[in-house]
Amino acid sequence: MPQARPAQNPSPLDAAAVLAWYDQHARTLPWRVSPADRAAGIRPDAYSVWLSEVMLQQTTVAAVTAYFLRFTELWPTVADLASAPLDAVLKQWAGLGYYARARNLHACAQAVVERFAGIFPTDSADLLTLPGIGPYTAAAIAAITSDETIAVVDGNVDRVLARYLALPVPVREAKDAIRDTVQASVPARAGDFAQALMDLGATICTPRAALCMLCPLQPGCAGTRLDPLVYPIKPAKPERPVRYGHAFVMRDTAGDVYLQTRADTGLLAKMTETPGTLWSGDKAAPAFPQAADWRPCGQVIHIFTHFRLELDVWSATVDPKSLDGGWWSSPTDLGGEALPTVFRKVLAAAGL
Repeated sequence: MPQARPAQNPSPLDAAAVLAWYDQHARTLPWRVSPADRAAGIRPDAYSVWLSEVMLQQTTVAAVTAYFLRFTELWPTVADLASAPLDAVLKQWAGLGYYARARNLHACAQAVVERFAGIFPTDSADLLTLPGIGPYTAAAIAAITSDETIAVVDGNVDRVLARYLALPVPVREAKDAIRDTVQASVPARAGDFAQALMDLGATICTPRAALCMLCPLQPGCAGTRLDPLVYPIKPAKPERPVRYGHAFVMRDTAGDVYLQTRADTGLLAKMTETPGTLWSGDKAAPAFPQAADWRPCGQVIHIFTHFRLELDVWSATVDPKSLDGGWWSSPTDLGGEALPTVFRKVLAAAGL
């Protein structure tokens, strides 16, 4: 399908107005250099910007803040992160979701140390050569840290531009139109401009509200003259398939829980799990890992990006000598394990 173009030759973005708004209303974030400090010559730290951008993919600022502070306390520099064991990084990432990000984060840190002598690059072309850094993340780091004149378009900016342009098609069908409009408007303060557009989408032009009277882009916005909440146009939603499985919570007589590491590849690779069956599109009877007095503990439902998972949870007390390949964790230590949210739900269903 051809890319949609901006309708009716809309006004270019008023970068000066956007920056004036940002200077007064910028969010205070732990990884951000304020516009006042930036004007005073304080440069953003590329490591912090990169770490925050990776964490913020598919995740909210509220959820990310505590993780960011913990990571930077444990690993203040990219070299510190590169030298950390991957298992330690996965444990600290547990609960943040999209776990390939954590593995790519570690690989990227090691690449920066090996190829750039531990100095995080700030040029988008160099950034694109690193593991886990795509066009958006490269643009964000380059703009914020070195004012590279490049369009930075995240989900918030997509929404702002969809309303500004009154796009008649879903955002995914108009990526070029959005990027071209932003790129044509990037000023010398490229980093502040990028963050200002993000803040507009997060605080003024939000998914459920459009506070047009407070928006610096209102004079040129096509959407505000119609109904801004109609935009972005929602794409047709494909039906999410369902997968089924069983999860087995095994405890010894002392109450410790048996855990193991998932495979090196695939969904939730290298994370910690309770044993279980394969997840498939067909319901099947549980294939218990060993004979025991298995008790049903209810069902856990977890929504992944591409499917809905329904797990029947079972628990039993077993002989620890009959298991190998994993380890036993005290209930008081479970918070420090690299358990994805779905397996924390499993343990909760079993009373842990």
